[in-house]
Amino acid sequence: MKFSTSLLLLLMAGAAIAQNKTFNFGSVTGAIGNSQGSASIAYFHNWKLGKAERISVGLGGRFTSYFGSDQYFSSAPAALASDENKIDSLLLPSANVNALNIALTFGYRFSIKFSAGFSIDALGVSFGARQSGTHLSGNLGQATTAKPTSLNALLIGNNDRGTLNSEFYVRYFITEKIGIKAAFQYLFTEYTTDTEVQQIPEPNDRFRNKASMFSLGVTKMF
Repeated sequence: MKFSTSLLLLLMAGAAIAQNKTFNFGSVTGAIGNSQGSASIAYFHNWKLGKAERISVGLGGRFTSYFGSDQYFSSAPAALASDENKIDSLLLPSANVNALNIALTFGYRFSIKFSAGFSIDALGVSFGARQSGTHLSGNLGQATTAKPTSLNALLIGNNDRGTLNSEFYVRYFITEKIGIKAAFQYLFTEYTTDTEVQQIPEPNDRFRNKASMFSLGVTKMF
């Protein structure tokens, strides 16, 4: 699965690069969810595909800042996350993670005014202040400290690591170069505790929050 997905992305990127016509766009986006939210800035270089040049594939970068209050982070490693009986939790009263990632974007232009697409982070780094929290295992709670997991990597599903932002959007161009977008944002954020606070069924220090949020943004073509 990982290999086939990576190969597909490489083939699409290769096909896009072979095209002559390109364009760039930047965006500023804000998202809000249940006692949590995010703000992001992104910039993409895009290649047009097809005779009608309605399809685009892009490569760029995105900075995302996540903030949340009283958020639960669950055991992140795939061997634990796939079985709810193996999951512990990390409760953070105040969470803040900043992530800088290489990202991919795919879009389709329906008309001069409307387009849709999605973008996804692939690889990068996260940083942020160490936070005090509580490790929860069954009915037991233990005070602990944690900091954002430093490495971000798109490895598909529960194999993902770190903080990764993805969104599905629709965009309306109010001028030739300025557009507004509405999006569904799916944001993984991850903390690593200072010690392996989870011991059963195996030692673990990584905990993940999966946030589904509604977002609005502004984009500019260059």
